[in-house]
Amino acid sequence: ILMTISMMIQGIPFKEVMNTLTDGIKGALPAVILLALAYSVNGLSQTMGTANYIISITQGFLTPHLLPMVIFLVAAIMAFATGSSWGTFAICMPIALPMAFAMTDGQLTSTVVAVFAAVAGGGVFGDHCSPLSDTTILSSMGSASDHLDHVKTQLPYALTCGVLAAIAYLILGFVVA
Repeated sequence: ILMTISMMIQGIPFKEVMNTLTDGIKGALPAVILLALAYSVNGLSQTMGTANYIISITQGFLTPHLLPMVIFLVAAIMAFATGSSWGTFAICMPIALPMAFAMTDGQLTSTVVAVFAAVAGGGVFGDHCSPLSDTTILSSMGSASDHLDHVKTQLPYALTCGVLAAIAYLILGFVVA
């Protein structure tokens, strides 16, 4: 509303103001739809008891020490495959946090905080590396470079940081658990 008023005060024609408004809505709509669908998947996941099922099948080998690193890797793969960090957050948080709470007897400990950070870090890392990501596409368009060339040039730096982050989450898991 403020932008519309500002544009009108500047003397920009009403038609151009409306075109700008509709272009903005078109740009935001995919993110809104993705979050709405992720919210639906989250509700379905809770109804089906996905977190409890994953906890039951991983109890034998997934320890609190490994949880932050494993969650980081799962979130990174999911975000890379979908090109969405926010969608990854919406899907992974309701599964990863109950797992962390189950492993800490329902207490808010450093392990739970580390798992929260691992979902966030993995989601952002995977989204940054993904050729499907809107930010990657916009970056290549903004720099007027070939999209796949942009992905190839940023990948070595991102993978280096991702490997270091995975190692850090592994160390963190042993320090805080």
